[in-house]
Parts: sequence; structure tokens; C-alpha cells
Amino acid sequence: MSHKSLAYQCFSSSRPRGGREGYLEWSSLRTLIPAWGALVAIGALIGASGISFYPVWIAGGIGAALGDWVSYWFGYRYKEQVAQMWPLSRYPELLPRGEAFVRSWGVPSIFIGRFFGPLRASVPLAAGIFEMPYWSFQAANFVSALVWSAALLLFGDVIAKIMEWIWRVV
Repeated sequence: MSHKSLAYQCFSSSRPRGGREGYLEWSSLRTLIPAWGALVAIGALIGASGISFYPVWIAGGIGAALGDWVSYWFGYRYKEQVAQMWPLSRYPELLPRGEAFVRSWGVPSIFIGRFFGPLRASVPLAAGIFEMPYWSFQAANFVSALVWSAALLLFGDVIAKIMEWIWRVV
């Protein structure tokens, strides 16, 4: 096992990476920089800096939707093979939980799963593996991504306003 950091391993190679290897490195990097934290932080800056809400909201929503679209595609393309790949091979319970959730809730599972951390990563992958209809997935994916992005940005803005109020009072 290499003692080099994940970021070093992802970006140090001069050869281009694709297929499963590239996807797994990309998804690993995605876990190092959680989008929800970035969106909350940016939301806190929106009010203070005068940044327009709408472009940030749309960009955050599109980024979230594209990330889940890639997960869906990867599940659709590689099916059950993904269970033997890292990081799923280290967390064997993740995919069956996502599968059970998708099977019992159907298309709404895409919307609901986006808001719950443990499900967020496995639901789009499970939807692809079990071949949820593409357009049904995409509709729920993009709508939930825009709602999720707006909620996190507004949460950050509210937290910033509360912190500003506390700062003035104390």
C-alpha cells in the first residue's frame, strides 16, 4: 500500500486516466472536498460580498446533478462489478442499502437520497445498476440538485447573518 496522499496519487501521474480507474479517483477526490461544505461556505459569503445568488445556485445545482449522473452512468455501465471496487469494496453494506432504498421508493428515492449523507453516494449508483429509467432519474436528479443547492446556500447565508448578529451583540 502506498504512503502517498490520495491527492498526490490522483494528480501525479502523467498518463491520462479513464474508465473505472479515472472514475474511482474522481469520486475519491469528491469525498475529500464535500460539496455541501463548499456550498454552505459560499452561501455565507453571498450576503457579505454581494455575489449574486442565482449563478452560484445554478452552478451548484448543475455540478451536483452532473456528479450523480456520472454515478448513475457508472452503475449502469459496470453493474454489480462496482461492489468489488474501492471504496465500495471497503463498505459492502453501502450498495445493498442504496438498492433497498431505490427499490422501495422508486424515483422519489433520487430526491430523498440527495439529502441524506449515507444514501447520497449509493442511490444514483444503485439506480444505474438496477436500470431506473434514464429520464425519470434525470428529472429527479436535476430537480433535487437545484433544491439541495439552494437549501445549502441559504443555510450558509442564514448562519452568516446569525454570526453577524452575535458579533454585534457581544
